[in-house]
Amino acid sequence: MIDPAQLIVSGLTGLLSGMILSIPVGPVNLTIMNEGSKKGFYHALMIGFGASLMETIYCALAFTGFASFFSHGLVKAAMEVSSFFFLMILGIKFLTAKSVPTATIVEERVEGTFKPHSAFMRGFVRVLGNPGVLLFWIILAANFISREWVMPTLQSKSACILGVALGTSVWFTTLSILVGKGYGRLKDSTLLKMERGSGVVLLVFGLVHGGRIIIDLAHAQHKLL
Repeated sequence: MIDPAQLIVSGLTGLLSGMILSIPVGPVNLTIMNEGSKKGFYHALMIGFGASLMETIYCALAFTGFASFFSHGLVKAAMEVSSFFFLMILGIKFLTAKSVPTATIVEERVEGTFKPHSAFMRGFVRVLGNPGVLLFWIILAANFISREWVMPTLQSKSACILGVALGTSVWFTTLSILVGKGYGRLKDSTLLKMERGSGVVLLVFGLVHGGRIIIDLAHAQHKLL
């Protein structure tokens, strides 16, 4: 039987994680701000919706193709430790950023290959060309399931994926509205503050995750004694 409370937890997990992961300043947000400030709200919104769709696809691939494999035995333990280091390294990278991030070589090549002609496809291809997004969702999906925030059932995973779609859409829509009102021309110093703020959030999540690993190890050791 489907547990409505569990579906709500799964949906909220997806919603919050989708919003948080969309906020750090990157090529998608910069594209929305730069092009939206020139072409208006609708253009920025379509870029955001395209990016949100590809983000959701990567999330779905992570849950359906990889999460179960990373949620058992030694593989699960290794994944939890690696996710701690991943969050810490990424948080430090954001926190110590010296300049606003631009598109990587991979992203530029993918965009050059597909040559998107619409705002929607431009946002879609921007995320498609960033395989790090898929890696991040694989790590998060495995941890969500291991913490039982998302259950290994189709309904629970679907609720989380829908939450991610909503969370990313909410952020990109909010950013598009701000751009449409004339707030799209942000200074590099402001963008760097946003980037570093995202780094602080990731470091906090990493430390909390590391603390839970220590607690789990302590409990396991206690059972052995």
